[in-house]
Amino acid sequence: TACHVIPPFSRARSSTMFRSRSLMVAIQKGIIPKHELPVLFEDVARAVTRIRQGVRKTGLSKSYWLSEICGCEVYLKHELRQFTGSFKERGARNALECLSEEQSKVGVIAASAGNHALALAWHGKQMGIPVTVLMPTLAPLAKVSRCRAFGANVVIHGANIGEAKLLAETDPEFAGLQYINGYDDPEIVAGAGTMGLEILEQLPEADFVIIPCGGAGLLAGSALAIKTLKPTCHVIGVEPKRCASFLAALEAGEPVAAPTTPTLADGLAVPTVGGNAFLVAREYADDIEQVGEHEIALAMLRLIESEKLVVEGGGAAGLAAILPGGPLHHKVQGKRVVVPLCGGNIDTTTLGRVIDRGLAADERLVRFVAQVSDQPGGIAGLTKLLADEGGSIKDIYHERAWLQTSISNVQAKVILETTGKEHADRIKDKLEEKYAICWQPTTALDNEDPIDVYSHESEPAQPKAAVGDNNVPLGPVSESDGGSDTRIVP
Repeated sequence: TACHVIPPFSRARSSTMFRSRSLMVAIQKGIIPKHELPVLFEDVARAVTRIRQGVRKTGLSKSYWLSEICGCEVYLKHELRQFTGSFKERGARNALECLSEEQSKVGVIAASAGNHALALAWHGKQMGIPVTVLMPTLAPLAKVSRCRAFGANVVIHGANIGEAKLLAETDPEFAGLQYINGYDDPEIVAGAGTMGLEILEQLPEADFVIIPCGGAGLLAGSALAIKTLKPTCHVIGVEPKRCASFLAALEAGEPVAAPTTPTLADGLAVPTVGGNAFLVAREYADDIEQVGEHEIALAMLRLIESEKLVVEGGGAAGLAAILPGGPLHHKVQGKRVVVPLCGGNIDTTTLGRVIDRGLAADERLVRFVAQVSDQPGGIAGLTKLLADEGGSIKDIYHERAWLQTSISNVQAKVILETTGKEHADRIKDKLEEKYAICWQPTTALDNEDPIDVYSHESEPAQPKAAVGDNNVPLGPVSESDGGSDTRIVP
């Protein structure tokens, strides 16, 4: 169904405020009568029966530690326990079950970098339906090999999903294969909505359900199911700031391409939300929020430490929104909040980097630059102070050439492990008593968005100056070392 604006009907329409940091977007509901939406509650109800034999009913458990941290009752919906590791199995199974007998023999095709491809490949194998998946070159090798192990015909093409999808839809080689959109086909949205029904069955008294949003299929289906059965329950979508495609669609009144840069929530990095999904989600979702990279990394770290769960960035976006500092933290205080953990497929190498970023966001990993004497015992005095205060040095490096003050001093650059913010602040106070330091030095490149991998329109960043606490300039950043060196202002 094409997404277009239909003239308003005579009946009264309600509106909901969708917020971002920069603007308020007033959304009018009821633009399209509910019975004319591309997905209805009856479709979700039928999907429950269709997928029952092939998709797991995942558990819902209350987290004691996350509840303590967030100030509300946090219930985790374990969608990462599906066989292929994500909620995508719900829609994939429902879509395959809806095929005609003739189409089931011919097969289906999809473009995906991971979870949707895995779900289609697995359930296609179970049902004897040929599956072809086009995966971009950036797709993780582990997911590519797993799709092939499931018997799918895997074709690697294009730098991104858009290029892979274009080939799937235009290459004569794939003529006859039915294309299944992983977030916008009505059957996909209805299948995803079965998660919402399970949530209310498991926790009828839920006050909030916080749902990660990429292409908006899960948000649309789940919001449809939950709001139909319990209108008082708040259903809120969460998307990464680096790909705020649902907010962009709300501003424009229809799906449009949003500025997109790489994000930890790569599964949510869909530049344009689905047309069908947008119509349904706009009608039923209560709000949309955005979370940043450090919030996502911290949520992943909290899940690893408190729940012993390895969750991918997109799957942890809902929790990121309700943690202290998140956009929904104050709103959910004292409430019963359901957070779906939508996927657990993350590369081991990526996981290591995410853990480090989470520790840095939590100030359990800090960095500083200190001026120390270039005499025997200078570095020893610094390391002794850190040891006495209980800090653990993860990395240390000293240099002489870029310090423009005393010739008898050097800069010591230290990456330090602490137990948290209070411990880090105590160490900082002790250091300032004895040394000239730059605590947590940053450069403008630390928060510089990389080149847009979808449009390739962004220009390379120019070298920028480094700054320390209170935005004190530390001197130019060297192009040769990627901006790692800073110097103390005399």
